[in-house]
Amino acid sequence: MDDLDRHAVTLRALPPSCGPVRLIAVDGHAGSGKSTFAARLAAALGDGVPVLHLDDLASHEEPFAWTDRMLSEVIAPLAQGRTAHYHPYDWNLRRFTSSRALEAAPLVLIEGVGAGRQVLRPYLAWLLWMEREAEESWQRGRRRDGNELSTFWDGWTVAETRHFAADPSRPFANALVRECQEGYEWLPGPPATARPNRLITQGDHFPPAS
Repeated sequence: MDDLDRHAVTLRALPPSCGPVRLIAVDGHAGSGKSTFAARLAAALGDGVPVLHLDDLASHEEPFAWTDRMLSEVIAPLAQGRTAHYHPYDWNLRRFTSSRALEAAPLVLIEGVGAGRQVLRPYLAWLLWMEREAEESWQRGRRRDGNELSTFWDGWTVAETRHFAADPSRPFANALVRECQEGYEWLPGPPATARPNRLITQGDHFPPAS
């Protein structure tokens, strides 16, 4: 059993946080490795754990103003034990596309910049933060996307900096995840996570789905 397998056991044992669903968020700077890590974690969790990519809810015009869509299209149905339906954004066509289903599975991963934002934390069973500095993450993202998206990245870094300045996620992370040459190192979250009553999840007062 490797490290991800061991942590998967812990995550599967968490109490539900959004109706019958355990929502696990993976947050961090753009380019920090969230998508790759979430895919590997989902594989370790097994049973076809679905992954919601927040890039599907954001858009060019609203890189962070997607909370209303998240709450109405995803959180509300999952909290009732129903399959969610959201409209993914096509970054090439610059428009939202046809509906996509997200099953109310026992465990659902959410990955993307802002996955641990304040409005979502009450619905999260666990918050993971990719422990890579902003500048290093952005450089990795720029290399990945090439020069043709340099203008986009110029605007994105400003928007991301403003977002985390106003609504930081890292101080509330349950664990910090650092990518290593082989695998990942999981570190305890910041001291703020140890404060009593830091987080009340929906699982504390939502009735089980019938």
